[in-house]
Amino acid sequence: MSVYVGIDVHRKRSQIALVGQDGEVQVNRNVPNSVETVLGVIGDLPIGTPVAFEAAYGCGWLVELLEDYGYEPHLVHPLQCKAIASARLKNDKVDAATLGQLLRADLLPEAWIAPLDVRQQRALLRHRFQLVRLRTLLRNRIHAVLADLGHTRPTGGCFTGPGRVWLAGLPLPDASRHVVDDLLAVMDALQPPIGVLDKELAALARGDPRTTALMRLPGIGTLTALAIVAEVGDIRRFPSARNLASWAGLTPTVRNSDRTVHHGHISKQGSPWLRWIMCEAAQTAKRHPLFAPGYQDMTRRRGKKIATTAVARKLLTHAYHVLREVHDQQATSHHKPGVHRSTHTATHSG
Repeated sequence: MSVYVGIDVHRKRSQIALVGQDGEVQVNRNVPNSVETVLGVIGDLPIGTPVAFEAAYGCGWLVELLEDYGYEPHLVHPLQCKAIASARLKNDKVDAATLGQLLRADLLPEAWIAPLDVRQQRALLRHRFQLVRLRTLLRNRIHAVLADLGHTRPTGGCFTGPGRVWLAGLPLPDASRHVVDDLLAVMDALQPPIGVLDKELAALARGDPRTTALMRLPGIGTLTALAIVAEVGDIRRFPSARNLASWAGLTPTVRNSDRTVHHGHISKQGSPWLRWIMCEAAQTAKRHPLFAPGYQDMTRRRGKKIATTAVARKLLTHAYHVLREVHDQQATSHHKPGVHRSTHTATHSG
């Protein structure tokens, strides 16, 4: 008899429900998050048993556990799981059982589970971006200290060679000097790990034809191309460029009633990292002849912020077609006589 598992995942504990083929809830237990406790509930189930859980903070360990032990993980889109979101009675037991019931009825709004290599590449890139954000925060704090004391930044900035010399010789009150020196020390400590990450990521980019192709687009450098590849994953899961832009949260919300249609701001749903990196790339791309006329026209009508977001959406559309083209070329070369399967697989996985 088939069993369907629903897990309501939380930071420290999870609710696990086992639902039989007839819809009866056989088990509904709350356990601490660990391999041993989860296997204590589902460990006797056969390999291939389907398990549903919502995409939530800190659920990566559960994906790896299920994959390692041969279960079939189903990642649920939380905003689209209306049976849970609109339930009148809402608690962990109900949520876990509902996930199992939706899985049994094949009604789950599923999200894509990225393979381990893609998850690892995402982790490296996000770690690098967060370190750089931290460095920028420290720089801004130094600028704030200087501005508060009426000091104007020198030409070229405070953090070049001459700028650091200028900063060291600046007469500052004792407390302000202490703050600035501490911030500079932390900034300097961040540079070695950022440098190591840059080398690792550059090596990843050289081995992936998708990043090389993406870097031909305006505004897209090595790290941006790698981030697009890692966040998008398998381009085949998006049937169109608009579908990808929607997943990145770069399409406007639409509300309609009868014959009236209202277009609002971008949805900001989906991948915040892809949305952020595309908006960063758009800051450069908007000056390129491919995007400049449209950007200038949109700026006059809607303002710079909306115009830049529009460039980000168009740039992602171009990226979609580039990734589809690379995939199709790889698929064609794979089917040519004399091309070994393992060669294609290594190239495609990047």
